[in-house]
Amino acid sequence: MPNALLAPPLTPVKELAGALRTDGYVVASAESVAEISGLSLGDLQGLTPFWEGLPRDPYLKDGGRYRFRRHASYEIKGEQLHLVPHRAHWQSVNYNALHGGIERWFEPVQEKLLNDPAWQAVLMGIAHLLNSLKPVTTWFVEAHQFRIDTTDGIGRPTPEGAHRDGVDFVAVFLLNRVGMKGGETRIFNAAGSAGLRFTLAQPWSLLLMNDERMIHESTPIQPLGDYGYRDTLVLTYRSSGFQDSPNRSQQ
Repeated sequence: MPNALLAPPLTPVKELAGALRTDGYVVASAESVAEISGLSLGDLQGLTPFWEGLPRDPYLKDGGRYRFRRHASYEIKGEQLHLVPHRAHWQSVNYNALHGGIERWFEPVQEKLLNDPAWQAVLMGIAHLLNSLKPVTTWFVEAHQFRIDTTDGIGRPTPEGAHRDGVDFVAVFLLNRVGMKGGETRIFNAAGSAGLRFTLAQPWSLLLMNDERMIHESTPIQPLGDYGYRDTLVLTYRSSGFQDSPNRSQQ
């Protein structure tokens, strides 16, 4: 085995809500993700092929060609998951100094994936868990499919560096690591210097964070041979509406 991976501390399903409330983050196994989503591992793994053929991210300011992604937005009210019309992804420069302050229109998530019951169950499963910590009328959810590859010799999962996303909670699912090294996850308490580092390696394992309390980043990836890539799904949950450009809100 090329490089030993530092395994994350896993939290059992019954302890996820309490640990997230206390520590500001939890890491869950794929089996736990399946359980909170009401799915089998096979159901989760059946979603992974939708990460093939993602469009290249055209907004990278470092000139890189290593990031591919699709995007969708939802409102969750109670047991109702509602896909909203396709919209730009926007963050203020306070949360993303590199790519903040601009409307980024990514290609939408494919309709076949949007309509997949397993995909919808994952989004609802996380919402149910979060409702036990912060009951809200509506969760405003953004879903991001990512592939980071080694086209340029190195790929940067978080080119903006350690950051917060400007939401209530962030869920990062590791789907695949192929022919690569690196991609270590680092999380820090926003109120101090305490931090933790580990590598998500199990397909469909999950890092779930309170974004108000935790800063996070992933280290660059490099190929072990000619080519490698890392696939993730990032879901953000916000209770006070979507983040939108001030210019849009004035229109």
